[in-house]
Amino acid sequence: MRGIGITDIAPRDARNPVALPFAIGLAPGNAGRITLSTTPVRTGAGTRGRMTIPNLITVFRLVLVPVVILMILQEEWGWALALFVIAGISDGLDGFVARRFDMRSALGAVIDPLADKALLVTIYVTLAIVEVIPAWLAIAVVSRDIMIVMAFMVSSVMARPMAVKPLFIGKVNTGLQIVLAALVLGGLTFGLDLDRLDGFLAILIVALTILTAGLYLARWLKHMAG
Repeated sequence: MRGIGITDIAPRDARNPVALPFAIGLAPGNAGRITLSTTPVRTGAGTRGRMTIPNLITVFRLVLVPVVILMILQEEWGWALALFVIAGISDGLDGFVARRFDMRSALGAVIDPLADKALLVTIYVTLAIVEVIPAWLAIAVVSRDIMIVMAFMVSSVMARPMAVKPLFIGKVNTGLQIVLAALVLGGLTFGLDLDRLDGFLAILIVALTILTAGLYLARWLKHMAG
């Protein structure tokens, strides 16, 4: 008779597996004796909303958002840059910890991209308010994200939920947005003249933003018509 692990009695969630550090079972040949095994058992039961270490790191990144905004509004460029870098490091750290120690969760899958978007969108809007970047750049970045969120909301309301599948070019665009924000804050912090580079990146970002918006719209229309 084999040991009975937790996965024998708990529902599974293959989409968000989490390795528990132990399993409770019946020892072979010892009826009624409860044993503790250190063999990891994978299960998603009861972990969907768990506040894991990666999720705490993500929440920390969300907490940094209003602080970064305040630093920009007060033109404390050094602090704004430092906090932006810390937020970027935390973004990579939570993903690494989640994968390395198998701490992935449904909650993390939701709040991680929200934290990323909250940081980028608010930084671009705030930089436009203080007239450090052109308003048309912030409008382009924010409008595309609003359009995508509204499209997913409409799909859900109409009982036709659409899977989130980021485009590679969309990831490139997000990466360029991060680079531009870092260059702008870095230039203001260290007194560097990066206007030409910033201007080139701004135009490239707007072009990619329009392109990805069109691609996402086409994918959404195909999904809704299917």
